[in-house]
Amino acid sequence: MGRALMIQGTGSNVGKSLLVAGLCRAARLRGLSVAPFKPQNMSNNAAVTADGGEIGRAQAVQAQACGLAPHTDMNPVLLKPETDTGAQVVVQGRRLATAEARDYGALRPMLLSRVLESFGRLRAAHDLVVVEGAGSPAEVNLRPRDIANMGFARAADVPVILAGDIDRGGVIAQIVGTQAVLDAGDAAQIAGFLVNRFRGDPRLFDDGYGLIAARTGWRGYGVLPWFADAWRLPAEDAVDLARPPRAEGLHVVCPVLSRIANFDDLDPLAQEPAVRLTMLGPGRALPGDADLVVIPGTKSTRGDLAFLRAQGWDVDIAAHVRRGGRVLGLCGGYQMLGRRVADPEGIEGPAGADAGLGLLDVETVMTPDKRLTEVLAIHAATGASFRGYEIHVGRTDGPDRARPFARVEGRAEGAVSACGRAAGSYLHGMFRDDGFRAAYLAGFGAAASGRYDTDVDATLDGLAGHMEAHLDIGALLAAAR
Repeated sequence: MGRALMIQGTGSNVGKSLLVAGLCRAARLRGLSVAPFKPQNMSNNAAVTADGGEIGRAQAVQAQACGLAPHTDMNPVLLKPETDTGAQVVVQGRRLATAEARDYGALRPMLLSRVLESFGRLRAAHDLVVVEGAGSPAEVNLRPRDIANMGFARAADVPVILAGDIDRGGVIAQIVGTQAVLDAGDAAQIAGFLVNRFRGDPRLFDDGYGLIAARTGWRGYGVLPWFADAWRLPAEDAVDLARPPRAEGLHVVCPVLSRIANFDDLDPLAQEPAVRLTMLGPGRALPGDADLVVIPGTKSTRGDLAFLRAQGWDVDIAAHVRRGGRVLGLCGGYQMLGRRVADPEGIEGPAGADAGLGLLDVETVMTPDKRLTEVLAIHAATGASFRGYEIHVGRTDGPDRARPFARVEGRAEGAVSACGRAAGSYLHGMFRDDGFRAAYLAGFGAAASGRYDTDVDATLDGLAGHMEAHLDIGALLAAAR
């Protein structure tokens, strides 16, 4: 059996996913066979796995850091929010049920069993498993139902490193306060702490670092400065990552929907020097100089169609197309572009139907079966091939399907309007393919220069080097058991 180490955080968004990715790559560069693991994740940004399931996008990036293909065992429980109080529960890559938050606790015994099963398989296959927690163990009100933090760490006897985020302020209270609210058994599971996202000279925090160690009795593993290239890595919270602003280039605008999903589709475009990507937040009008509007995926097509209309974006997008602008709908965005979206069985929410944006002559009917598959497609307009994946419910058909966006194994995929300015596709991940991205951007007169996967790999190497320079990686690895 391999050893394991868990990174938990003092709160959400303290950088756990990045720390695990960097530690995985550092361990791999030291010659270890390493795998990532997150017992339970909550995200609508998912990746399709080689074994035909889905996991959180962050675990797919961590798998890349390990040199592995993503596998459902790396994230055995994935919660995909559909409403403010309910989520789809995906277990070992497959949809189990939709559960309200108040009912989720009843599933804990079964879910913990599956979590430990997946963890055991990874541990048997690798020298090291690096585990990522979720949220914070300081949420002690959730402890009786927990399988993501101390509930898992205690059940699997995995040592924990607690990470605090100094950039948001109050890191001393974050770490010392976490120890104060944990029960003795949970606190004993913590082997030490580290401080993440320091801006400036880390030596200026020596006194604070010493104070944390003295107050908690825990060993410190270092202070990690801000990693400036974090925006280059796909992330579940990529919308929140600051990208270097650009004043010119092909202007691609993506409305940020309330249940936005798989928004990492846009990451390769964001890294192209010739592209200016705007993630358009609620309450903001569509910029008049937009060249391409991308309507992204969503976990609730009808719900986000109503949200889109509430922002006035439906009017903006229609005007954009009338002016000669182009729009591309991906997955749920494709469904929105049609004349009608029907959900007779209430798959994504209350049963019913709504008029779509009417820019494509197609209609969508939601169905219980979920399509999860990787594909090799050929773009109809350019002939460029690309690899992508489908992860959706619903079937879409209508006259505009006679003009497909792409072909997959000879069958038509997606649709293009008669005027050619609106297109939709169920395929995610298309822009990761350098050849397709270059061909697609050439249609707008823009040149592509990036090598996306190569650049992500180089960024992971840079992250590992950054962590080696500032953290005691040898001691962290030695803490695993």
